[in-house]
Amino acid sequence: MLLLAIDTSTSAITVAVHDGTRIVATESVVDARAHAEHLTPATGRVLAVAEATPADVTAVVVGTGPGPFTGLRVGLASGHVFGWARQVPVHGLCSLDALAHRLRLDCGEDTPERFLVATDARRKEVYSAVYTCEGQRIHRLGDPRVGRAADLPDDERDLPCVGRGPLLYPHDLPRPLGPLDVDAGALADLAAQRLAAGETLDRPEPLYLRRPDAVPSQPKSVLAARTGNVPS
Repeated sequence: MLLLAIDTSTSAITVAVHDGTRIVATESVVDARAHAEHLTPATGRVLAVAEATPADVTAVVVGTGPGPFTGLRVGLASGHVFGWARQVPVHGLCSLDALAHRLRLDCGEDTPERFLVATDARRKEVYSAVYTCEGQRIHRLGDPRVGRAADLPDDERDLPCVGRGPLLYPHDLPRPLGPLDVDAGALADLAAQRLAAGETLDRPEPLYLRRPDAVPSQPKSVLAARTGNVPS
């Protein structure tokens, strides 16, 4: 196995290569407004560090978010194109799961039994999910959500929290812990772990959780019909 992992759901543009046993190479660039500019060069660099070429990649895993519309679709589109060009499978994995797994890799046995992951959703909101750690595995409790940090249940806001949520909303999420952004190395390692266990990964489709900020403008004729101002 040589697994290429890509995630652009957070402020980090992150790419990694995993050989089924270990993370061979990983690179992250924090730039919330230049995902497309950084992604292709970073992919080339991690393959070079791994002494591999695109032809050596046997599968792709892409972080599916949740994340802001523009950044998230860059990683997903790149993963789809790479998989199509090389004729290899493309898998999806929740990006919040990857952040939780990064905490498990960093903390080992000191990982909290229960913790929150909260990333920047903009509009003064966060994407969040609660996780438990049991032995070597992390488990998400329920589906990812989007909403104000202040509106999370009190028992969740009191949990140790991974991601940029505590940095943005320290009053509501007062217990920061671990990484701020997704690391593709953790994404790849979690995907490899689940594949080795015979689990089926997600479809490589985005978890937007809400409508994008930018929407196509309506033709004047449609707007006029909706308002009743149709020329006679």
